[in-house]
Amino acid sequence: MNPVSATLSSTVPFLKVTDPEFDFRGPEVAAAQAGDWRAESPIGLVVLRYAEAQELLRDPRLRQSGENYLAMNGVIDGPLYDWYLPMIINQDGEDHRRLRGLVSKAFTLRMVNNLRPGVRAAAERLADRLAAAGAWDFVEEYADRLPLAVMSELLGIPAEDHEIFRRRSTDIGLVFSLAHGGDIRARVETAVTELHAYVDGLMADKRAHPGSDLVSALVAMEPDDEHLSLAELRNFIVALVFAAHDATLRQLAHAMVAFAEHPEQWTVLARRPQLLDKAVEEVMRWAPTTTTVHRFATADFDFRSVRLTAGTAVTVAVVPAQRDPAVFRDGHRFDITAPREAPLLQFGAGPHHCLGAVLARAELGEALRALTARFGPPVVTDRITWRPPMGISGPAVLPLRFDPRR
Repeated sequence: MNPVSATLSSTVPFLKVTDPEFDFRGPEVAAAQAGDWRAESPIGLVVLRYAEAQELLRDPRLRQSGENYLAMNGVIDGPLYDWYLPMIINQDGEDHRRLRGLVSKAFTLRMVNNLRPGVRAAAERLADRLAAAGAWDFVEEYADRLPLAVMSELLGIPAEDHEIFRRRSTDIGLVFSLAHGGDIRARVETAVTELHAYVDGLMADKRAHPGSDLVSALVAMEPDDEHLSLAELRNFIVALVFAAHDATLRQLAHAMVAFAEHPEQWTVLARRPQLLDKAVEEVMRWAPTTTTVHRFATADFDFRSVRLTAGTAVTVAVVPAQRDPAVFRDGHRFDITAPREAPLLQFGAGPHHCLGAVLARAELGEALRALTARFGPPVVTDRITWRPPMGISGPAVLPLRFDPRR
């Protein structure tokens, strides 16, 4: 790992964010944020405050740069390189506008709204299963199953193929945690290879037997200058697999941890279901599953008296930024009744704002609706096992107990 660094003062705090045990919610980060808007780290500049994060995410002098991100983590070739580089999130300018515009034609708000009844039915069915289960791993029994059911309907994936997605979408989501090392790269590359093979077969099947799903809509667009090529389509579907499944299941698990730590908020939501939309936003603000967003400088420029040279890695630390007391009053408190006006950062900003944000909110909202109607506050019954802290983070194992509502 050899990031290009900004010119910083010797008084700027240093945060070892690449440590697999690092906690973006810990006192070390809060203290650093209180003293400065940025910190140094093994991967370059880390942005801790909301205003600077929002401004930098929208700054055209910074770009996603998949090539820089992979190179920073020692990846210069292989299946991961070939898949990640052409992804829509790594495109800028006309290439990004073309890809996003084409995908948006199929991935519409109307399609998401049409999924809503199915999301609600799945959320309620899974909640009913939990009623007699006692203590269990919430990730395995609920958080994993809900987005899998929704994604299967969205993409038209038959039930017999669910296992490959359960097994590999959680691994491919580790692409944003490469800085933690270990076997992460190998797991991501295996997942990419297997999912590419599966998606090729899925696209062929949808061309021969089209349905009302998203993949059928996308493959119906003949590849030319105005449509997705087959390679672009495959990459988009594989990216959607982990975005629609892994990121959502981690957010569902984060929500349960937040409410377990603040059971009075669960009671408020159960009594005042009209607060559901605010509860969804507060969960994603206080406990975002996307903990870091990376950008790279394309030219030399000054920002807040800091010299950023071309190639400088800039990492937005979403957790402290979304708790910034200068923007969110009592930002370190989890409160579903509090007024929160500033937009969330975990879905990005500007032209790279996440296409799936509406669907993610719908799934979290329907899960909270179903669970608060049936149960009292969640109770953590054993040690939580966490995913690596950078990228798409959250509980990997979450032992919970719900007491039925009387």
